[in-house]
Formats: sequence, C-alpha cells, structure tokens
Amino acid sequence: MANNADEIKKFLRTRRDAVRPSEVGLANYPGRRVPGLRREEVAQLAGVSVDYYTRLEQGRLTSASEGVILSIAEALRLTQAETQYLRDLLRPQPRRVAEVAPPQQVRPELLRMLNGLHDQPAFILGRRNEVLASNDLLDALFTPFNHRPPAERNLLRWMLLDPAARSLYLDWAQVTSEVVGVLRAEAGRNPDDPQIAAFVAELRAISPEFRTWWAERTVVERTWGSKRFNHPVVGRLDITYEALSLPGDPDQILFVYSGKTDDDLEKLRILASWYARSTPQSADKNTAQPQRDLAGEQDSRHA
Repeated sequence: MANNADEIKKFLRTRRDAVRPSEVGLANYPGRRVPGLRREEVAQLAGVSVDYYTRLEQGRLTSASEGVILSIAEALRLTQAETQYLRDLLRPQPRRVAEVAPPQQVRPELLRMLNGLHDQPAFILGRRNEVLASNDLLDALFTPFNHRPPAERNLLRWMLLDPAARSLYLDWAQVTSEVVGVLRAEAGRNPDDPQIAAFVAELRAISPEFRTWWAERTVVERTWGSKRFNHPVVGRLDITYEALSLPGDPDQILFVYSGKTDDDLEKLRILASWYARSTPQSADKNTAQPQRDLAGEQDSRHA
C-alpha cells in the first residue's frame, strides 16, 4: 500500500469526485468545471476551514480527531466501511517494524463444523482472501480448493484469473470488484503488512481489472447478501450468504451459503451428490495444518 500521506490524498480526492453537488443540496450551475465537490464545499459541509481541508487532502496532515473524521465522512457521504477506512488512515496505530505474520491455522473444531454442513457450501477465508478451509460442497460450487497446493488457494486470485470463475458468476465484475474493496479495507487496517503489499503488487502486475478497481479506492466490508451463479452441472443457482467473524480467530471469516429457494436447495443437493461420485477423496483434505502465507510469492500456476 502507498504511504499514508499519499493514500489520504488519493482516497479523499476519489471520494470527493464521486459526490454530485445535488446529492448534498448544492446547486449544479452551468459551467461547473468539476463533476464532484470542490474542496471549499467539502470544508463548508464538514464545518472545517478551507485551509485545513486542503492541507488534509494534499497529504500535509496525516491525522485528525474523531469528530473531524466523522464530519468529513458525512460531507463526502461515505459508507460505514469507507468511514472506517478513513479512520484507519487518519488515526493509525503506532508504526511497527514490518514483519511476516505467522501462518494462519484453522481450529479442528471449525474443520469438523465445515465438514458437517452437507447442504450448505462453507469456507473460511484468511487475511488476504486465502481459502484456509472449505467443505466439499463449496469445492463443488467453486473449484476444488481442497485439492490445490496452499499457494493456489486464494479466492481473489482465482476469481480474477480463472476463466471458469468469470463464467460461474452471473455478476462477475460486481462481485469481484467488491472482493477487491474488501482487500482495500484490510490494507487500511494493516498498512505495514508486507504480505498484503506484495499481494497487491502481484495482482496489479497480472490483472488489468484489478488495477482499475484498486485505483477507484472503493472500500467494502463483508456482511451478508446474495449471489447468482450459472453452474455447469446444475445451471442457474441463487444463494444467500452470511459472513461471520470468528471472535477467537479475528483474522478469519466464516462464510456459509444457503439456497435461496427450495429449487436452489435441491440443486445444491444434486451438486453434492455429483461431486461425491466424480471426485476421489483426498487424504489431505482440510487438515488442521497451518496454511503457508505465500501471498507475496509469484506463482505461475494460478488456475
């Protein structure tokens, strides 16, 4: 991730450009030269001086009080996730020496829970979208993550680089750009993580879509929602999902998918049966061994 001052400047500028004057009660008179808000308009809406906001957006100030952060967030109509990202930028934790985080490990109890969900695809994601564990039905729906080496079990890399992922998601661009936004939020929380920086650099080098979405600086938090698939085995499939933070494992997120209708539930059962018949069972499936953190390593076997 770029240095803090540079990121503050770019984030505030992109958010300011995204707000139309009419959205905040300002006149959009003819001849206006900027599509979004002017700096002085943001300052007025936030109740701060023009000079203060200008210095902030230019990266000459790298911290602000909670009240100022919330006022600017309101002026720029930031989402909750974007507000937290701005807070991470302007109220950073004390800098620490960059070091590689220890490998993440999924608790055996969670592995048993995943494998006990026979009608619901489920998986656990790590810090940089690594698939730390998944059940058979998730592998049947997406790709056999359980049968891939740890370096190739990254959800975002798979979504960006595997043509099968583009065919599977009916809303591929929307869904994938949201996952990029999730990575942006993670980068804001951990600005000194060298593995996140290496992963971002890797994706920028190999994916033009990632470069575009990363530059837009959209920030997304995982919560709940729905997705639409066109699966080669069962056809159209609509699911709902819940993203659950694990209190004892703060860097791990549990995803549980469910069929949206009775027809979708039946298709998931058919998919589970098909996968059980067509896929040999592997002895190393979902062990409790830690996943190696290889986000920063280049890997030519992406798909």
